[in-house]
Amino acid sequence: MGRRNAHTREELREIALQAAEDLVAAHGLTGLSARKVVNRIGYTVGSLYMVFNNIDDLIVQMNERTLDRLYAMLAAAIADRPPAALAIRALAQAYIAFALTQTHHWLAVYQHRLPKGETVPDSFAEKVARMFELVQQQLTLLCPWRGPEEIALAARALWSGIHGVCILGFDQKLEAVGGWSIQEVAGSLLDNYLSGFTQQQ
Repeated sequence: MGRRNAHTREELREIALQAAEDLVAAHGLTGLSARKVVNRIGYTVGSLYMVFNNIDDLIVQMNERTLDRLYAMLAAAIADRPPAALAIRALAQAYIAFALTQTHHWLAVYQHRLPKGETVPDSFAEKVARMFELVQQQLTLLCPWRGPEEIALAARALWSGIHGVCILGFDQKLEAVGGWSIQEVAGSLLDNYLSGFTQQQ
């Protein structure tokens, strides 16, 4: 670590975010605080808040970096352009793999709550939206007769379902009621949902 005040504003932002990510990786979101971040990087809380508006701003920016990594993993899963049905399954498996390997960071995206009356910045919302778009693109290819609103709703239903399977898997609720793995339950969810969604009426 460089001497205090030896970093530019952007460098301080980067090392603070890296410190926050390290703390979350080790201890989860509850293990993160401004004091712990500055203790790691050799600055004061006041210096930290010259770069970030508050601890919530730091967490949001950290979570945006998590969303960037997740998006990259999802995009890589379908980089070889598999057929739409296989692509949707590949996206689901990549999402599960990310949740299993970067669990604390993945959970932090959903656990963090802004103070009442505040909303996430547009940049955060855009990063979430582009992940939905990956699913929507494949659903459109799979079911071209479905309208945009139907596609958008289906993408969110599938995403929510896979997310819920991951949460239950971490809580070991799936094993308690049958012993099926996250992957098995997610596969069943996709098979049954897509079987109905791809039927032309």
